[in-house]
Amino acid sequence: MHDLKWIREHSEAFDQGLATRGIDPLSQRILALDESHRAAVSEMQDLQTQRNSLAKDIGTAKASGQDATALLEKSNFIKVRLPELEHHEKALKDELHGLLMSIPSIPYHEVPVGADETFNQEIRRFGTPRTFDFTPLPHYELGEALGEMDFERAAKMSGSRFVILRNQLAKLERALANFMLDVHTTEFGYQEISPPTLVRSNALYGTGQLPKFEDDQFKTTSGYYLIATSEIPLTNMMMDEIIPTDQLPLRFTAHTPCYRQEAGSAGRDTRGMIRVHQFSKVELVSITTSDQSSHEHERMVSCAETILQRLELPYRTMLLSTGDMGFSAKKTYDLEVWLPSQDAYREISSCSNCADFQARRMNARYRDDTGHLHFAHTLNGSGLAVGRTLVAVLENYQQKDGSIMVPEVLRPFMNTDIIEPVR
Repeated sequence: MHDLKWIREHSEAFDQGLATRGIDPLSQRILALDESHRAAVSEMQDLQTQRNSLAKDIGTAKASGQDATALLEKSNFIKVRLPELEHHEKALKDELHGLLMSIPSIPYHEVPVGADETFNQEIRRFGTPRTFDFTPLPHYELGEALGEMDFERAAKMSGSRFVILRNQLAKLERALANFMLDVHTTEFGYQEISPPTLVRSNALYGTGQLPKFEDDQFKTTSGYYLIATSEIPLTNMMMDEIIPTDQLPLRFTAHTPCYRQEAGSAGRDTRGMIRVHQFSKVELVSITTSDQSSHEHERMVSCAETILQRLELPYRTMLLSTGDMGFSAKKTYDLEVWLPSQDAYREISSCSNCADFQARRMNARYRDDTGHLHFAHTLNGSGLAVGRTLVAVLENYQQKDGSIMVPEVLRPFMNTDIIEPVR
């Protein structure tokens, strides 16, 4: 959500920010609606004041035997005009609110300007991709050969873009999630949360999934939405709340199933677990003050990177361009893990600083030491996407005979150092 006062005072900067997102100028349309709305409110207030004054004057005139005809005519005009004006004011307010809710966040100045991912900037790399003495297989061939990754049976009951994991791969998925949660809670101070995975529309409006991304959501017949990320319930925990500054930053983590329609992804990653309708993710969310959010962003990225480093998976950290960022983000880093079968890095985590954009939509505020109220800054990131991490482990740790070496940090969770094919 955008600050109308800021747009009034910085209309040119607002339009310049939109231009970096490939959006035509909107400030004049917004300001015209705002001016019309304020004029309608002012007229309503004036008429309400006149109505109250006329009621007294009419009573006085009748009590003294004076002719109140002119006063009554004016009062009747106001009775007709006020409902019309109230309807007009509400229509203007709704149009203005709808427009503001549909506009993405303005990127920070340091974000590279560009139309798509080709303008992203690489910040750093970790690890060297492994050199194989055989042709590495994609994860879905490895999983199927192990007898523990089943797309066909999943499709019978659920359709395409679903998978069944069993035995050691199901255990590996659980081990990854437990490992991530343990690190984030015991070392990095995140509170583990078990949130609802069904939410109402106001929660999705709060974090920016609605109204623009309605087509990517799964919605029940009773009006609930299945979460596409636990960023939604974790961030909305602070909806309509005022947080004392000494409680900030708040840091939450959760491991939940996530559901996405994958609208617009036809033909992309049609095989395997990279792009499925249901997946699990360990999410990181921070709520903090405006002066700490940039530092918190770098810290969050470091927390997510630590997971990849301890799994000894090669990755790179990318600063996303304005055309590749999410709707609510002002700055985003993506972590991309190396997948040998694709000879490429693929996204495994996205860490975003949304500044006060989401907090304005949720009315989440904090009170500073002087008693003044400010909108909080919210941040979110994957710490990590569990399914994609499983994919990366399978591909990077595969052996020539089709077995999978278990990363050292996961062996206490797995009680084995190797996953072997079913004989």
